[in-house]
Amino acid sequence: MHTTPAWSWGQKGHRIIAKIAYDNLTKKARKAVDKTLGEKGAIYWANWPDEIKSDTIYPTSYDWHFQDFDGGLSDSIVADALIHYPKEGGNLFRALDSLVAEKEKGVHTLRFIVHLSGDRYCPMHTAHMDDRGGNDVKMQWFRENTRLHTVWDERLIESQGYSYTEYAEKLEIEYSARKKEILAMSDTELLLHNYHLTEAIYAYQQTWDGNTYHYIYRWRQPMEEQLYIAGIRLAKVLNEIYK
Repeated sequence: MHTTPAWSWGQKGHRIIAKIAYDNLTKKARKAVDKTLGEKGAIYWANWPDEIKSDTIYPTSYDWHFQDFDGGLSDSIVADALIHYPKEGGNLFRALDSLVAEKEKGVHTLRFIVHLSGDRYCPMHTAHMDDRGGNDVKMQWFRENTRLHTVWDERLIESQGYSYTEYAEKLEIEYSARKKEILAMSDTELLLHNYHLTEAIYAYQQTWDGNTYHYIYRWRQPMEEQLYIAGIRLAKVLNEIYK
């Protein structure tokens, strides 16, 4: 279990995801979401679940944000986690499924759905249990001490210098041709894609030369793809809830 802060995608990342999702809601779903969270509230409240992790309002919500795995697992074992929730390594899948299944989607439930749907596609939130989702993997980022987890939650996104609206628009333009493909993929396919990406990130740590620019060049595109996937899949969840 993570015992240090496990911020997911950072504030900007979650707003990017929520903005992409909001732009792809049906009229009916957007009206319903706005009614519950306020106009564009899905974007403005996207980070609330991170902000209340230590609050007594939801004392057990900390480990809702991740589902860590051991490295080197077979696809069948990883995929099974979506059905038979693991007893350790977090409760992301269990929590998200439970929230989506609630008949009445109140303010807090909807905020969590928006947020956790993003966490589901963050590589360091389905990372290794033995290093607490990359929190124990130390790195240098432009000569500053950081962790692998933080690099994927924040540093890669911030390195591009966009506002969340600029970044969301950029990704929607660049990935629009893949929207139907991503919507058609199963949850299992997307989980395995994320797990294999995570394994590749760990493997790269063994050969990386320590140059931050090289790291950004290698991982910017996969990171952006995950942000777009997260946004489009969140839109799919919300559109199905309010169909």
